[in-house]
Amino acid sequence: MPSPHAPHPPAVESAIRKIFRRVVPLFFVMFVANYMDRVNLGFAQDELRADVGLSAAAFGLGAGIFFIAYALFEVPSNILMERFGPKVWLTRIMISWGVVATAMAFVDSVEMFYALRFLLGVAEAGFFPAVIYYFSRWLPDSHRGRATSIFLMGSGTATVIVGPVSGALMEMHGIWGHAGWQWMFFIEGIFSVVLGFVVYRFLDSGIDKAEWLTDEEKTGLVAVIDAEQEARDAQRGTSAHVSRWRLLADPQMLLFLWIYFAINVALYAVTFWLPSIVDDIGGLSSFEVGLLTSVPWLCAIAAVYVSGRVSDRIGKRRPVLITLLVLGGCGTLLAVFVSPWAGLGALCLAAMGFKPASPVFWTIPQSYLDARAAAPGIALINSIGNLGGFVAPTAFGIIEDTTGSTKAGLVGLTVVGFLAALSVLLVRGGGRNDRVRARPAKAPAVPPAPASGATPGAARTAHPGPATA
Repeated sequence: MPSPHAPHPPAVESAIRKIFRRVVPLFFVMFVANYMDRVNLGFAQDELRADVGLSAAAFGLGAGIFFIAYALFEVPSNILMERFGPKVWLTRIMISWGVVATAMAFVDSVEMFYALRFLLGVAEAGFFPAVIYYFSRWLPDSHRGRATSIFLMGSGTATVIVGPVSGALMEMHGIWGHAGWQWMFFIEGIFSVVLGFVVYRFLDSGIDKAEWLTDEEKTGLVAVIDAEQEARDAQRGTSAHVSRWRLLADPQMLLFLWIYFAINVALYAVTFWLPSIVDDIGGLSSFEVGLLTSVPWLCAIAAVYVSGRVSDRIGKRRPVLITLLVLGGCGTLLAVFVSPWAGLGALCLAAMGFKPASPVFWTIPQSYLDARAAAPGIALINSIGNLGGFVAPTAFGIIEDTTGSTKAGLVGLTVVGFLAALSVLLVRGGGRNDRVRARPAKAPAVPPAPASGATPGAARTAHPGPATA
């Protein structure tokens, strides 16, 4: 297989530069909007609970229901993306989640709150694996890591800007007789709907549809991507079908599921409950709470950049991931024993640990799975791992209702972080050239050469997307 750092022909390098200018920034903005609509609930917590009559446990359950729906519909959404194409399906995802996010402004009962949070999970399901799959069909191995890192930084950017933006929108309380939390949900949801139409205008489903690439760039890019897959086939044998059940039987995949689940438990607990913890400082307006809430995530973005460069430079992902998980656990533990102001500093450490852990983690399964297993494997890890987003707010809500404090929850996050760090020691891979072959199904088949009208990038892989069991 060619070296991941081997130079590409000039036409291919030109095509890659165009993709990084046109497509990657678009996905970055999409992820910013996605993450804002997912976590802005934390800023509406106090006012929403008071107006609708939600207990802490009910609020936590509603925040977590999103992830149940997300997990249930992740793989079906990925399969439908294969049928309709990334352009149509990603546009559908954006517009539908924007409509549901906008409808959150009209919540007037506990039942409606639960229903809309579930529908938001249904609408967003499939977004992340669809983008990762898109990169796998448009970029060579040597550039997917950078594209994925830029894309994932969208969530870090969202956590920084969602505080000041949501806090400012919350200050609109009383305008035209509506509460601040209603304005926040409505305006941020409408932004996603508008962005959905922009996505349809600028996104292309396949390389052959990209009018902004020359014929030479299209041909060269497809040839490089297909050559990489052909090299994998020569090393491991060919199979166009990868069973999700076989992925579940792989002990390494089970480790991936647990580690990503643990990362999400820690990350979403901090995300949803940070505004409430900052509000405990007292005497702050909604906008000031939003500004202070952005501080840990500013620190986290710097940590994402540094950890990414360090892991790339040393070529070893596991030590970096372990360090980040331990740092996050220490931050949450420290926050239990200090004052609210010092606790904000401790949560900066937690965010600097748990937020960068996600992009560093994803480099490991990407190096473990070959191209045919990447789409179903990533969808499986993402759907099961995201259940951590259900566990975290639900558990924190129950803990606060029971004890009147979130300190016991922070101790639990410490334990989760440390256990995940220990689990990383059992993971294989995570270093340069550490690719392990995916297990083929029992009846491998070599697909015929593509017809002249076949989609570029699909050669020698009859179905590189999500496989059926």
